Amino acid sequence: MGRRIGWLGIFITLCFVALFVQLNNVQVVQAKAEADNPHNPRIVFQKYAQPKGLIEAADGTVLAKSVPTHANTIYKYTRTYPQGGLYSQIVGYDSLIYGSSGVEASYVSYLKTHNAPVKTIRDLLSTHTITDTVRLTVQPKLQQAARTALAGRVGGVVALDPATGAVLAMYANPTFNPNPLTSLNPKTEAAAWKSYTSPDPAQHGFTPLLPISYADSFPPGSTFKIVTTSAVYQHKPSLIHKSYPSLGCLPPALGPYGQPHGINLPDTTQGLCNYGNHFPNAQTVAGTCGGTIRVMLPPSCDTGYALIGLDLGPQNLYQEAYSYGFDQQPPIDLPHSYLEVSRFPTVAQLQANVPFQAYSAIGQGNVAATPLQMALVAATVANHGVMMTPHVMADIYDSQGNLVTRYKPTPWKTPISPSAASAIKNLMTHVVSNTDGTAYGIFNPADDVGAKTGTAQIGVGNTGTTDWMIALAPASAPKIALAVVMPDEAPSATGAAVAGPVIRAMLQAVLGQ
Repeated sequence: MGRRIGWLGIFITLCFVALFVQLNNVQVVQAKAEADNPHNPRIVFQKYAQPKGLIEAADGTVLAKSVPTHANTIYKYTRTYPQGGLYSQIVGYDSLIYGSSGVEASYVSYLKTHNAPVKTIRDLLSTHTITDTVRLTVQPKLQQAARTALAGRVGGVVALDPATGAVLAMYANPTFNPNPLTSLNPKTEAAAWKSYTSPDPAQHGFTPLLPISYADSFPPGSTFKIVTTSAVYQHKPSLIHKSYPSLGCLPPALGPYGQPHGINLPDTTQGLCNYGNHFPNAQTVAGTCGGTIRVMLPPSCDTGYALIGLDLGPQNLYQEAYSYGFDQQPPIDLPHSYLEVSRFPTVAQLQANVPFQAYSAIGQGNVAATPLQMALVAATVANHGVMMTPHVMADIYDSQGNLVTRYKPTPWKTPISPSAASAIKNLMTHVVSNTDGTAYGIFNPADDVGAKTGTAQIGVGNTGTTDWMIALAPASAPKIALAVVMPDEAPSATGAAVAGPVIRAMLQAVLGQ
């Protein structure tokens, strides 16, 4: 009996030791983590016990604010968004159940109630709490123009200030109204979340909470030829004046269609044709093109640029794509995800599959880009070869109107030299002004626009298109760089016909013509 009592005493002692260790673990080791846990009821209650700071557009338009709640809730304040879905994919939401996104998440340390900085001796003797106002770079006139131009259509628009990287507009359809997500009613928030995260057949299966403008990627089509042209200027300038043969298609080396001019697409049974051409009678149609880069870029010659891709080789193609930001997380000041990364085949992939070089050079195959990425491409050309870091925050003020911080424009990359940027910008103006240019007749000549269209065939058997345009204006001293994508369009659609009017509407809003 005494032995059993002894073992029981040891067991009880071990239990007390374990309890002591766990209490110290919870109260000391894990104390900060538990205190900061967003699911901690005390933290949740405190979060809604005080108002948060304002989020404003560039002109002071209020985009997010805190308002008192109804008397029948334990929470004192809730977040509201007066502009609804117009800015939601930038501003985000602050939900009781689903957390926060967008600017609400990126700048929460400024927006939430916090201790004021100590500036005087008096401040040392008292604790004063404040909230800050986050003012964005987004221009309401441009944001509204994007929404109007995309009304009833699936697509995304990004407009940047080339000199600073400031996001002037960023809008996509489908979008969402953040107000139900911040209702503090669990059923209302859950219903909104389900709606916003479910693919919408009426919107080609896209979901509103995944912004097409910067968090979804698509084959960039011929807009990528600006990157390929950059690779020529930066890595193999001997190709600038090389004249390529006039072709309608590049027949596959392993196919039955012959080899005009002794030229084919190596190691494949799949050919590559200019837009509108198809095998087997591709050599009899009128859609042929060739010549130097200066001749081929305005009409967007696929066969010629495919041959340029083969001449550049895997290393040069990949290095230039990478220098523009492909295969990297864009450093925009919004919450990040892997979906924001634009993709380009690796050197090894290009070496293992030579036809990839040709298709990648014209923005097809397994190349994918976000509208933000392609807007950065246009902005780099506009800004003398320097790619500025994209950002949505302009400045932050405290509740007394004192400046807390202001964004300092910072270069991210330098993909091309100033002379190359000038030459490519000139080529982009020819896309608009030359009668054979794919953007000819879209813009008012007085606007002095440089552009590049893109029409990427998608689906098995090319059953649809993803249509693009990138642009800069005025070309003599660019104030704005833009990208528009319109996914899942008809097989007969083109970047000029579908994306062109959206770009034109945006330029009319900023240039006033």
